[in-house]
Amino acid sequence: MSQLKTYFSLQLHLFFTALTFFTRLPAPKWVNYSEDYLNPSVRYFSLVGVLVGGIGAIVFWLANLLWPTAVAILLSMIATILTTGAFHEDGFADSCDGFGGGWGKMQVLNIMKDSRIGAYGAVGIGFMLALKFFALNAIDPQILPWLLIAGHSLSRFASTTLIYTCQYVREDALSKAKPLARKMSAGELLAAALFALMPLLLLTWRYWLLLIPVAIAIWLLGRYFVRRIGGYTGDCLGAAQQVTEVIFYLFASINWQ
Repeated sequence: MSQLKTYFSLQLHLFFTALTFFTRLPAPKWVNYSEDYLNPSVRYFSLVGVLVGGIGAIVFWLANLLWPTAVAILLSMIATILTTGAFHEDGFADSCDGFGGGWGKMQVLNIMKDSRIGAYGAVGIGFMLALKFFALNAIDPQILPWLLIAGHSLSRFASTTLIYTCQYVREDALSKAKPLARKMSAGELLAAALFALMPLLLLTWRYWLLLIPVAIAIWLLGRYFVRRIGGYTGDCLGAAQQVTEVIFYLFASINWQ
């Protein structure tokens, strides 16, 4: 019994480690943050996506009772950005600047370290948010809350697969100031996949087909990151999450009739 209690206590610590790393939501006071928990907490990254997507879904559903769908979508997007502190959007913008403005590996990495946003980052994040908004606006409002949850969880799983398949490439002093999960076992990958797929159980079979474009997108991104810099950085993971989330919504918005 004590071993079971210890196991569940550890899993709670790992979940709240993932939650506090990816969001601005507070953890209970009894949770002790430790960088040692960061690598094994990857199993819960998809579950954090379920929570973030759930917040966006609730805000959309409530707002849509009062305002037009387009306004409700914008409020939902704002809610999820506030929840995460624009964590992934920042990574996407930095990646746009790095890969857009850099040539060699070191130049790309140095540009991505710069906290200032450049032209590539500003243009990229603007188009990304616009594309996300218009894709969501083209989806049936009745099914949209469930797709928000699925999109956030699945995209976070897609992003974390890079941890399993690629090498982390930043080993300078600055990278140590921003700890990142850099290892993932097959068991942790499987657990993350199960959490990612749970929201799709609430949807019809055709939405399972959206796994195909998401899988293709993350495979192409992984190949691109490896070709350009030899692996991934934290910014690359944020970019991968944003790209695969938008890909999910884009294909979900296709009119198949």
